[in-house]
This record gives sequence, C-alpha cells and structure tokens, in this order.
Amino acid sequence: MLDSNTEKIIIVEGTSDKRKVKSIIKEPIEIICTNGTISISRLDELVDYISGKEVYILVDADDAGEKLRRQFIRELPEVEHLYIDKMYREVASAPEHHLATVLLAANIDVHTEYLER
Repeated sequence: MLDSNTEKIIIVEGTSDKRKVKSIIKEPIEIICTNGTISISRLDELVDYISGKEVYILVDADDAGEKLRRQFIRELPEVEHLYIDKMYREVASAPEHHLATVLLAANIDVHTEYLER
C-alpha cells in the first residue's frame, strides 16, 4: 500500500492488470494487487486501510476473478464493483477503450485518447 493520501483505490488481481489500468487513469488513484487471492489477515489489513475511501474492485471475468469478487462482496459490501465484458475475460487483455469506458462510468478520470476509437 503506497499512498495513504489518495482518496480512491482500485483493487485488481495482478501486476499486468495494475500496469494497464494505471496507464489509462488520469487522476491519482492507488492500485492494489491481490495477486489472484487474498488471505483473511491481508483482507483485515485492507479493511482498516481503505476505511473512508472510495474503493473499486476490478477483477477478471473468470472463475478466479468471480471467487475473489464474492469474497469482497462478503467482507466489504460498501465497495463498488466494476465489470469488464466477459468476452475479454481478463482485465489485462481487455482493450484500453473498453477499460477507459468502464472506469469513466465509475466517475474515474481517464486519458481521453483511450475514449477515441
């Protein structure tokens, strides 16, 4: 966890997801990787850390991503879930245009070149 001053946090599964999302967003947002799974102790730390912040969950549209999403729904019901189209399956392989649209719909500022087709 890097910057306790940011008001928004996006939680993704892997570092390739983090790199892709980071290149698209324009505002200062902390991006946290779960590396596919998250332990109960790590989740407890995360709950304390994200208190009072806007938190978004952006995970792959596959079985592992859905399992992680269900865990967050159970433990952090107040966070907002962002969904990529199932045809792309992975955040890292989704087109920048698609991710930019998903992020913009959540009121996250993105670089406009990713919104152009």
